[in-house]
Amino acid sequence: MSRIGRAPIAVPPKVQVSWNEDNLVTVKGPKGELSYKVDSALQLKLEDGQLTINRPSESKEHKAKHGLYRTLVNNMVVGVTSGYTKQLEIHGVGYRASKVGDSLIILVGYSHPVEVQPPTGITLNIDGVDAATKATKVSVSGIDKQLVGEVAASIRRIRKPEPYKGKGIRYAGEKIRRKAGKAGKVGGKKK
Repeated sequence: MSRIGRAPIAVPPKVQVSWNEDNLVTVKGPKGELSYKVDSALQLKLEDGQLTINRPSESKEHKAKHGLYRTLVNNMVVGVTSGYTKQLEIHGVGYRASKVGDSLIILVGYSHPVEVQPPTGITLNIDGVDAATKATKVSVSGIDKQLVGEVAASIRRIRKPEPYKGKGIRYAGEKIRRKAGKAGKVGGKKK
């Protein structure tokens, strides 16, 4: 069984962690501020730059919540200090992306360009724009890990990679299982 919940969370000097009696945890750092409601059964304790979360009993429910909320609070601390980034790659002839203002315009084989408006706190960038790559790398960044992953998944969903030629939008480093296409006609002419 995982013992993630017992590990203390290192709080850097630039980060301020506070919570109220309802266990609404607020984390402020150089990149911004995040809040999340932790289960009221868990107790939080901050001393010497280490935040620990303690569970009241050894029940299965408390053990599960212990690890979950410890990870969520740790993600908030990492988010406000260094942030999160997801990289996407666009594969296919003529498939590309461009940036207009804050929004992203994606051309992936539809009869119309697809516009993606980023939610508050998310930045969309095009990486490596030159003649060779033709704007095929997109990065999604922000301080909220869940929101970054959600926006990246919604962009990928615009044109999922297909298994025959591998065309579409995929995560950087994602391997696509390729299928063999139709086998040609076996044998000679039919009489």
